[in-house]
Amino acid sequence: MEPVKQQNKARGRWKLLLVLAVCAAPLIASYFTYYVVKPTSRNNYGTLIDPRERPIPPMNSRLLSGEPTPLSTYTGKWIMLKVGGSACGQPCQDQLFAMRQLRTMQGKEMDRIERVWLVTDEEPLETIILRVNDGTHILRAPRDVVTKWLPVEPGGSAEDHIYLIDPRGNLMMRFPKNPDPAKVKKDLGKLLKASAIG
Repeated sequence: MEPVKQQNKARGRWKLLLVLAVCAAPLIASYFTYYVVKPTSRNNYGTLIDPRERPIPPMNSRLLSGEPTPLSTYTGKWIMLKVGGSACGQPCQDQLFAMRQLRTMQGKEMDRIERVWLVTDEEPLETIILRVNDGTHILRAPRDVVTKWLPVEPGGSAEDHIYLIDPRGNLMMRFPKNPDPAKVKKDLGKLLKASAIG
């Protein structure tokens, strides 16, 4: 009878060890992946920017009416940012259209997003551009400050990109030139879901 008890105890221990191994496997695998394999693939489409290094800089921005209005006026929400001159050709119009659509595609979360266009010259804007982009905040801002602040792709310019500013006023993402709207929408959705602010 004693050998049978010992066999049962041994079986019980093995079962316990097996359960512990199964429970610990995901944790061990995650540590191994992070510290040994170190994956380089990223889950986001846009390029992440370290927000600690890119807060909104002081700049003498103003509304088209001339009223001084800092870009930080719109913080507290996520800001989709486009920059460029007042001569808004097709690429510029496509960006502004994309920003409108991307905001709308967030459904009930859309009110957490503001759209801002920093115009970097003093030329007048076409009336049709203003009408079509009603709801986009348009500010005039000094080109030198804006271009120094915004990182670009090699050989590119700030006008090529749509940027994202977090609700604390830090630049945190840059989308590629001619972005895929579905992928940008996915990035925005993930950020809005994960964030308790804005």
